[in-house]
Amino acid sequence: MSFLEYNVKFTPTGWRKILYLNWALILLITAVASIGFLMLYSVAGGAMRPWAEPQMERFALGFVAMLVVAMVPIWFWRNMSALAFGISVILLLYVEFFGTVGMGAQRWINLGFMRLQPSELTKITLVMILAAYYDWLDLSKKSRPLFVLIPLVIILVPVYLTLRQPDLGTALLLLMGGGGVMFIAGVHWAYFVTVIGGAVGAVAAVFASRGTPWQLLQNYQYRRIDTFLDPTTDPLGAGYHITQSQIALGSGGWTGRGFMQGTQSRLNFLPEKHTDFIFTTLAEEFGFIGAASLLVLYLLILAFCLVTAFQAKDRFASLMTVGIAVAFFLYFSINMAMVMGLAPVVGVPLPLVSYGGSAMLVLMVAFGLVQSAHIHRPR
Repeated sequence: MSFLEYNVKFTPTGWRKILYLNWALILLITAVASIGFLMLYSVAGGAMRPWAEPQMERFALGFVAMLVVAMVPIWFWRNMSALAFGISVILLLYVEFFGTVGMGAQRWINLGFMRLQPSELTKITLVMILAAYYDWLDLSKKSRPLFVLIPLVIILVPVYLTLRQPDLGTALLLLMGGGGVMFIAGVHWAYFVTVIGGAVGAVAAVFASRGTPWQLLQNYQYRRIDTFLDPTTDPLGAGYHITQSQIALGSGGWTGRGFMQGTQSRLNFLPEKHTDFIFTTLAEEFGFIGAASLLVLYLLILAFCLVTAFQAKDRFASLMTVGIAVAFFLYFSINMAMVMGLAPVVGVPLPLVSYGGSAMLVLMVAFGLVQSAHIHRPR
């Protein structure tokens, strides 16, 4: 029996696909999202509006989108990857000229019922196009300079457009996520050593350019770096976010102050308590145990994605699923490190928990792609 015959015979069809969904992964995703609803209800002072109810509606929409994406065969998404990436780049260009401005940045497209952030979409389409590229590329060519340059260009185009918004956090996620797919695909380690060396030089150049006509970062980004290095230098200004975040984290102790009893969030000391800093609200109200429980749920989601990748029988499904897992890991690890003072504040939301439409919908579509790889693998 050939592989193709095996694939056709044992791959589920029609409504039977529902039975082959990774239900454990769905339960984990729902559990994490429910924690988000609970925290958004808390930071609103015990009200469903303005955050918890809209987030539930977006999760419901995203859940339907996840199921729809999951039902579509994985080969279709491989064939659509270039188009999907092209659309996301076009949307980034649209934002450059016609995007909606908010909090000093031009990152969104106003759709009326929600604001779409194309850079969030690009995190997934970038993984798709790179997985399709290495699925197409002969394994013997993956480390040749020309065939390394092509994915670098693919990565750097959205990174550049995202930096212009400006959105340093998302640009770094795109860069690291794309590099992660290249590493997993088997590109020679020497390239990554070279890039790391270049990054060290770039960091030195960033500091050297400060205050000069060729300054490489915005002033507020330099203030974030200063705050990361020593938050006490400006506790009421640039260091206010991280200082209040650390107070909230420390005051939670082992078991927390109790649901809706967090003083930092209830008294509005904690800024961005419903978006980037929602993890500190969780830690203050439920303590170390609550924060660690959320981390365990994230790691379980990560583990199920990796298991699906290992079980996949084709290179595209495997690379795409691992790439999504890497992107998801970067999401929650950078956010947690950021609010604990272990990384600069770069505006990365906590996946499935922070308030936000684009991040929620895109992430649910990404999990739909993981489910598609899980359902349509040969059995």
